[in-house]
Amino acid sequence: MKFSERIGLKKPRTTLDKDKLTPELRSSIWNIILEFVLGSLGNRKDYQGYERYSQLASFYRGIWINFFKRPVDELPFRDGEVYSEYPNRTLRDWFFAAGWNEVYEFMEYIVEHHGEHLTSVFNEILKREFSAYRFVSKSLVEINSAEEIVEIENALNASDKFSPVRIHLGSALSLISDKQNPDYRNSIKESISAVESLCKIIIQDDAATLGSALKSIEQKHNIPESLKKGFSSIYGFTSEKGGIRHGLLSTDIIVGVDEARFMLIACSAFINYLISKVD
Repeated sequence: MKFSERIGLKKPRTTLDKDKLTPELRSSIWNIILEFVLGSLGNRKDYQGYERYSQLASFYRGIWINFFKRPVDELPFRDGEVYSEYPNRTLRDWFFAAGWNEVYEFMEYIVEHHGEHLTSVFNEILKREFSAYRFVSKSLVEINSAEEIVEIENALNASDKFSPVRIHLGSALSLISDKQNPDYRNSIKESISAVESLCKIIIQDDAATLGSALKSIEQKHNIPESLKKGFSSIYGFTSEKGGIRHGLLSTDIIVGVDEARFMLIACSAFINYLISKVD
């Protein structure tokens, strides 16, 4: 807590920002991009001919072509190097005028193309500045506690023998975090499918239903009956008439980000629990 907050001159922040970006957070994100990305890129082409462009030129080319989708001939080059401040100035002007969602999209682009190691750096300032979003893998997701992030990341990092589980969870994460067209219904399907896949792998029966698989696992690995019933009830929500797994009808259950996020976190936590019991 800051000094002014401790002596009562300012009220400490207690709410998380979901649909805005404070000037402090925006500046902090820009500083990370400057220090950890732009600051690490050289502007000299390899004159032995191994690279056509300098690292910095390649960085801006990627942004122009893949993120801004602008004509690349607007980007000034000379001998494969960026030779003026124009690209940096243009990027900076865009960044400080962009909508909060566009800034988050740019952060995901940076992580995707310049290293997943940046997620921990971004997450530190997102937490410090009370953003409601955190990086999980390479996607920004609305998650409100570190414990939730840990559950999802642990499930995504399951061993290779559980690769189908990772694929389903990765799809669930992508669908819920798609800023342009989030698909909460199919995200829920993927989350529950991850649990189904794990249970089938554990009992080595691809034809098993989740209910029968859980019963078998309960008997062999001493899983509390109440826990098994609780998760079976969650599964029932997705499979009942009008539920998530049925065709989209006017009487279907309406789901949004809250339901999809709950299922992603709950399924990830249950997956981690089962793996800890049987692995």
